[in-house]
Amino acid sequence: MPPASPCQYWLMKSEPDECSIDDLAAAPGQRVPWVGVRNYQARNFMRDAMRVGDGVLFYHSSCPEPGIAGLATVASAAYPDATQFDPASPYHDAKSTPEAPRWLHVDVQLSRKTRLLGLKEMRADPALAGMQVLKPGNRLSITPVTAEEWDHIVKLLETS
Repeated sequence: MPPASPCQYWLMKSEPDECSIDDLAAAPGQRVPWVGVRNYQARNFMRDAMRVGDGVLFYHSSCPEPGIAGLATVASAAYPDATQFDPASPYHDAKSTPEAPRWLHVDVQLSRKTRLLGLKEMRADPALAGMQVLKPGNRLSITPVTAEEWDHIVKLLETS
């Protein structure tokens, strides 16, 4: 049996009015399905690269103060996002079928709520300059994070 691959890290964006870190904390088992991803690259990250136990930077986006609001883990393998089949859902996809789903999601489980590490503070930190979320034009809701970026962010959250 080959050795397990090392843990990977991800930044996952959520609009707080859709699912905030407080909503995650209040959810049964502090776990939610990460529904509504409708970008193929982000879907492929979930399908092909994410593994149970991977670290997640829970990021509030499209709000007055965007930034990292907590730490979480990937809590399931990717599976079909049921919202794609629901005509009443804003995430409905008429071209997707249960037999051939287009959209997947993973479950995310809270590790801990943190202080908000705001976008402005992240941009000012040279150690984070390479983060994909900070690159101009980045609109992806899920981006990979390096182990070095993860470790640096966790230290920032622990010392502030």
